[in-house]
Amino acid sequence: MANFYRDNEELKFHLDHPLMKKIVDLKERNYRDKEKYDYAPLDFEDAMDSYDRTLEIVGEICGDIIGPNAESVDQEGPQVVDDHVIYARGTQENHDALTKAGLIGMSLPREYDGLNFPMVPYVMAAELVSRADGGFANIWGLQDCAETIHEFASKEQKTEYLPRFAKGATAAMDLTEPDAGSDLQAVQLKATYNNEEDQWYLNGVKRFITNGDGDVSLVLARSEEGTSDGRGLSMFIYDRKHMAVKVRRIEHKMGIIGSPTCELVFTNAPAEIVGSRKMGLIKYVMSLMNGARLGVGAQSVGIAEASYREGLAYAKERRQFGKAIIEFPAVYEMLTNMEAKLNASRSILYETCRFVDVYKAYYHISQERSLDKEERADMKKYQRVADVFTPLLKLFASEFCNQVAYDSLQIHAGSGYMKDYPIERLVRDARITNIYEGTSQLQVVAAIRGVTTGQYIAQIKEYEAAELNPQLEYLRTILKGMTEKFEKAVDMVNEENATADHNDFLDFHARRLVEMAGYIILGYLLLIDTSRDEKYHESCEVFIKMGRAVVAGHKEYIATSELKDLGIFKK
Repeated sequence: MANFYRDNEELKFHLDHPLMKKIVDLKERNYRDKEKYDYAPLDFEDAMDSYDRTLEIVGEICGDIIGPNAESVDQEGPQVVDDHVIYARGTQENHDALTKAGLIGMSLPREYDGLNFPMVPYVMAAELVSRADGGFANIWGLQDCAETIHEFASKEQKTEYLPRFAKGATAAMDLTEPDAGSDLQAVQLKATYNNEEDQWYLNGVKRFITNGDGDVSLVLARSEEGTSDGRGLSMFIYDRKHMAVKVRRIEHKMGIIGSPTCELVFTNAPAEIVGSRKMGLIKYVMSLMNGARLGVGAQSVGIAEASYREGLAYAKERRQFGKAIIEFPAVYEMLTNMEAKLNASRSILYETCRFVDVYKAYYHISQERSLDKEERADMKKYQRVADVFTPLLKLFASEFCNQVAYDSLQIHAGSGYMKDYPIERLVRDARITNIYEGTSQLQVVAAIRGVTTGQYIAQIKEYEAAELNPQLEYLRTILKGMTEKFEKAVDMVNEENATADHNDFLDFHARRLVEMAGYIILGYLLLIDTSRDEKYHESCEVFIKMGRAVVAGHKEYIATSELKDLGIFKK
């Protein structure tokens, strides 16, 4: 029997991070639930044991059911029957197995039949599911919608909808429209309030909706007549039981085929408003999207893990010129770089999750009582760093996922291009990760705030001051040199940008600046990981040396460009 958790010691390493003590203590509120629920932990050690045992169950289901089903799901795909989605056989089997094991709604409080897990073990489960089948991860991972309902909906709505997730309810977030992709301010799906019935109704079309026929949908709609921007949008819950939404079609996609991507038609669909009017995009969707970006980060790491394993196994088995191809330096270097990128991606994934866990725990505590001054400061600190780490995570994890999958196929050579090998599917599944939930270019737009506000450099300095094994000091010296180049590059861009009445120069170099910050941050995270466990030493050294070359190249490019040069790029 395969177990995707037990065969990957990296997950246990990140689960045992020192910050978990603070996270679990905050999440469990002095372990008060032990008096009400027999499955609630008694103390920190009991909670960690529960996470570990639950992840073993997830790993077993992934290894024995979801993974083996992935190829047939990719071939069969979902279909539309009588205006509604029917999953592929394997997809339904996967969902039934996870529901039976009580693994839907993992992060929800126990009062709503959840497990009250922090983000770290929940996202680890998402990584495991993604390694088994990246497409199915979209369906399972949309339980993130339940977390948004938990944060912002009324008590009555929470009581109505949240317990359904533990019973296997599926979800969808209905945001995108034919003329409103990344520009969600342009959403036009109309929400109309009927005073006599005290009821909202939705009319219009949504497109590119993942799992669009889910049982519980969060819908972004225009509630304020005469508006055309984000201030006229509100968030609504639509319940599939009303049968007022038809699936016009399922998109024919390149990858993640088991995940139905739908075009939906709303016709007088009854809905319930979530929270306050006009805050749909400004507050609720932003929170929802940040959660989704953590999910895509986990999906990217899971697909990269699967791709790396396929490449490594093939390189050990395939013989050319009398020896296994892994013995050739060109192939060995590819695998070493792939592993370094994978380990770096995983490090920033769980670092970001830890930051989110702390500030979310404080947020939920603040709904019960007032936070003291120290708690408020701690919450703000973790929220600020989580906000700038989330787009950085999504950018790097998804780009590295594509690179690892690409290189794995290259190791397979012509065989990898054939459907006989899983890597062909993995390459197709990987390609969407740096497109949806905000393209890499949009992640740069979000992440550049971390550069301009100095938040990245502040976090870098905090990592720089960490205690290290003295034998690793030479790597910290390299990272310090990279940091100096980064700071000089930021100064050069700011000076040139200050001479203009617009931000074109900053925008032009934004990706270079964000990538410089990212390589330094990921390098430090691997260095800190290596201080905890020597097994990361090779990946750490390889990644920092790769990053040093990128940072030096970007700094040189910035140093030799001027504002007037931008004209050559405008067509």
